[in-house]
Amino acid sequence: MMTKDWLLSENPESRLQSNLGQAYRISCALMKNRLAAIGFFIIVLLLLTAICAPFIAPYSPIESDLGNRLIAPSMAHWLGTDELGRDIFSRIIYGCRITLMIVLLVAVISAPIGLLIGTISGYFGGWLDKTLMGITDIFLSMPKLILALAFVAALGPGIENAVIAIAITAWPVYARIARAETMTFRNAEFISAVRMQGASHSRIIFLHVIPLCLSSTIIRVTLDMAGIILTAAGLGFLGLGAQPPSPEWGAMISSGRAYILDQWWVATMPGIAIILVSLGFSLFGDGLRDVLDPRSRTQ
Repeated sequence: MMTKDWLLSENPESRLQSNLGQAYRISCALMKNRLAAIGFFIIVLLLLTAICAPFIAPYSPIESDLGNRLIAPSMAHWLGTDELGRDIFSRIIYGCRITLMIVLLVAVISAPIGLLIGTISGYFGGWLDKTLMGITDIFLSMPKLILALAFVAALGPGIENAVIAIAITAWPVYARIARAETMTFRNAEFISAVRMQGASHSRIIFLHVIPLCLSSTIIRVTLDMAGIILTAAGLGFLGLGAQPPSPEWGAMISSGRAYILDQWWVATMPGIAIILVSLGFSLFGDGLRDVLDPRSRTQ
């Protein structure tokens, strides 16, 4: 049975014990940070809401009920109804699935691409480094939302195309971070020792360089989650993201802007959801950065 002493042992007997002990220390440090703990709670709540949406939502997120359109928040409809009589609370609950799917897909697509490009660029240097970083700088020179709009306009509206467009605009930051990390230890003694043992460049990059760049990349991905959510909401607001009747938060704000003065809840409630989820990822990302930063461990 694993105990605290076993996890915190200074002389672990196996790699599993060492990894579990490190994970335990990181989780304890995160929970000591109140803001990071709040952010973690919001993220867990988002995950549970997305998983349990059919059991939490009292109404269908897409079925219209024109007899109950634009009803103010009440016991029957906690957050009111929209212009088609759909329950806003139920739509926000199901919207968690869309938001979580966009965030995860963008992270899964953009982070590995940026990590691979950055490590290859930093490891080899020379003309390859100049070429890859030149392409990266071109993407970084343009605002993310404008670039995403251009790609979605070319690919066509839809949630799949929105994910691709956001991923295309997100990878350069990870490439820059991975390149900077790689350049700090590409000539280190342990890399030279592995190379002298006959390891190929691909083996060194995938088994030694990329794992050393993972922590900084994970931190950046977590911090970028809020920006990804806002970009996705912006595309949905402009009608280029998830298409009706999907309960996407940005599209909900767009449809409710015509009623913002009299029926304020139609646009305000999904806006509050966007703010809370973005805040949760930002707080958790800040706490994760403080915990995983090597400089903080030596102070």
